[in-house]
Amino acid sequence: MEKANFVDYIRVFCHSGKGGAGSAHMARTKFNAQAGPDGGDGGRGGHIILRGNRQLWTLLHLRYHKNIIAKDGRNGDKNKCTGHDGEDIIIEVPLGTIARDEETGEVEAEILEEGQEIIWCKGGRGGLGNYNFATSTNQAPEYAQPGELGTEGWKYLELKILADVGLVGFPNAGKSTLLSVISAAKPKIANYAFTTLTPQLGMVPYRDDASFCVADLPGIIEGAAEGKGLGHRFLRHIERNSVLLFLIPADSQDHAKEFDILISELQQFNPELMDKNMLIAISKSDMLDDELKSEIAKTLPKAVPHLFISSAANQGIVALKDALWNMLS
Repeated sequence: MEKANFVDYIRVFCHSGKGGAGSAHMARTKFNAQAGPDGGDGGRGGHIILRGNRQLWTLLHLRYHKNIIAKDGRNGDKNKCTGHDGEDIIIEVPLGTIARDEETGEVEAEILEEGQEIIWCKGGRGGLGNYNFATSTNQAPEYAQPGELGTEGWKYLELKILADVGLVGFPNAGKSTLLSVISAAKPKIANYAFTTLTPQLGMVPYRDDASFCVADLPGIIEGAAEGKGLGHRFLRHIERNSVLLFLIPADSQDHAKEFDILISELQQFNPELMDKNMLIAISKSDMLDDELKSEIAKTLPKAVPHLFISSAANQGIVALKDALWNMLS
């Protein structure tokens, strides 16, 4: 169920409404059979609009809406009556959603705030009625504009989770256990690789009623940037995080090599990730004494700060929160 309920990629066919045609009506009154042009303008075609909703965290609700078709505008009428606009379609999406055109790959919209609305596909403009074309030399035009066509095409919505801190590590490094300790989140925890199949979010309480958001991401393996493991599907969620927390278990055979592999995969996927704040946490460190901690610390890169923590024994958790908060601030 966990995998089925998290949808972060949806392909849809969008068709905005066609504008209504202008009217070419000629007015006829009781005392004047040739009162002149009075054709009204056509209504605008319906837009397809994206709206941010912080209560959503997946695109699951759009899974069975493969065709999104807005209504056409109504034609203009006599007495200079403008036709009704086509009804807009509003698609509510979680914050962090990107809309792209399938053919060009161009980013057409990006939703980052609650209530933010962006017109994704504009409806066609309504045509002008014939009264707009009346002049001193052409007092009875018998033509009007047709409505503009709407836009259509295959597009896709892609969700990149908005979180302050992203947990990065190999499968079974203790990421889910850490999230369950520092937040109220209840991710699945088990002693085998790829226990976490979808990103899990948790709000971490801090001092003075402050808080920050942490994302537990599925484990990365060597070759993830080429699509191995869960590959590209979840690496893109890391692009949104302000701080990357690398979790390396204390019982790893080579802590420095494990960190280098993780860095290499992120760099291959997106070199801009190297500009983010980074912190190394050696998990399960309750099994280490001071001498072993000192030996491990010597192998870690000097440019990246590190901490020794134990989620099970609740060791170093307060120091970890402080370090993350300082980086975010």
